[in-house]
Amino acid sequence: MKKYVIIIILCVLQIVNLFSQVINSKQASIKFNNKKKEEVVKPPEIIQSESTKAALLKAPEIELINLNIEKGKIINSNEDKINLIGKVNSYNQKTVLYLNNQEIMVTESGIFNVNHSLMRGINDLSLKAISENKQMNEITFKVEYLPKPVAVIPGSEGKYYALVIGISNYDDPRFDQLDKPVKDAVLFYNTIITKYTFESENVLLLKNATYVEIVNALDHYEKVVRPIDNILIFYAGHGFWDEDSEIGYWLPSDASKDSKSAWLRNSMLRDYLRSIKSKHTLLISDACFAGSIFKSRKVLMDASVGINKLYELPSRSAMTSGYLTVVPDQSVFLKYLTDRLQNNFEKYLSSAQLFDKFSMAVMNNSSAIPKFGVIQDVGDEGGDFIFILK
Repeated sequence: MKKYVIIIILCVLQIVNLFSQVINSKQASIKFNNKKKEEVVKPPEIIQSESTKAALLKAPEIELINLNIEKGKIINSNEDKINLIGKVNSYNQKTVLYLNNQEIMVTESGIFNVNHSLMRGINDLSLKAISENKQMNEITFKVEYLPKPVAVIPGSEGKYYALVIGISNYDDPRFDQLDKPVKDAVLFYNTIITKYTFESENVLLLKNATYVEIVNALDHYEKVVRPIDNILIFYAGHGFWDEDSEIGYWLPSDASKDSKSAWLRNSMLRDYLRSIKSKHTLLISDACFAGSIFKSRKVLMDASVGINKLYELPSRSAMTSGYLTVVPDQSVFLKYLTDRLQNNFEKYLSSAQLFDKFSMAVMNNSSAIPKFGVIQDVGDEGGDFIFILK
């Protein structure tokens, strides 16, 4: 009996020991798990602020730095390209920028710098920024491209021709012999070929010319002068005004008082001025009744108008020593005209400016009233003959 009691006690002790080991194992496991839980760092909770949420929904902004865009205003340009410099604020979103639907480069800081070609006239331009969350902003404006007008340097594309006529001696003794016209013509000839852009091979000097010589010279210039060229015709000698027929004449050296066959009518001269297709024609006449070449009113030219503008439009002008008056042999008109040409230092001098420089001196020192104006019905369009210094 005692033996069985001892066995039972040993079994109970063994069961208690096993139970104790199980309990200890569970406690160790719980401690280990608790320790692991303590070592794991719980990630912070992500909280989106209202401003962050708004930024995600905000459209990118476009700012043009070098241009002032005003609603309804058109930007004017004389260049065939326009430079666009600006910045895109993308609010930390990946953003693509387009110029007229063509993607353009933007730096990491949002700066863009692009040259865009323009067509003549109105150009519609669009800058469009689109973010990755599909938000968009767009700037539209218009640019008008008008090329700069090409400045025409007067005389650069054409030649300067001149016909210089001086008649002092007449075959018919009933006409007064003159002393000054040939001398004045030579002085004028030398002035324009030495000081201005008249090449000597393009300038014809006729001394005591006959009717045929004058007509042949006019025929020559009718053939050689082009629409880009300029021609000046100078005449010093006798003139005549027929009051009954209201016809004016130049008198060549072979003119006769018995017949007008060798008299050069102003109407014939006007026809030549019409048929010589020059860009600019200037007639300078120092003769009795020279003003009869003007068919009608004189024209007052504005000397302040730009030289390029005056040269651009064709002209047919004349300046004369008087109108229907007798001119003395000693010409005050040619004296002051030649003096102003010789002492001019302006690169470009219009005939209107030249006339303004000497006309008052002529009136103050003679009874003649010089005249300047348009020769009517021969192609004048409001321009002016320009003297150009060499």
